[in-house]
Amino acid sequence: MAKIKYIEYSGTEHEIDVANGLTVMEGAIKNKVPGIDADCGGACACATCHVYVDESWAAKLPQKEDGEEDMLDFAFEVKESSRLSCQITVDDTLDGLIVSIPEKQF
Repeated sequence: MAKIKYIEYSGTEHEIDVANGLTVMEGAIKNKVPGIDADCGGACACATCHVYVDESWAAKLPQKEDGEEDMLDFAFEVKESSRLSCQITVDDTLDGLIVSIPEKQF
């Protein structure tokens, strides 16, 4: 299990224990974190689970695969730190992960 901090654009923080094997997106959906809609249910077919990964974590996550890169083309305000939270699977190494939700998703 990993404790993940989700930060809304307004600055409101949600610190949530997410079980190993779930995705960062599933942790947000199960805990009703605003701004992560996951319209496609985690199939990497939309960009409604777009997050910014805190720069201290960027190098610790697996690389983006081509499908994720392609889908990020449909997200608003993409940055270097942009990821689709449905593509980040939780394990113990992600304990303390911090992600921020873009303004356009509210």
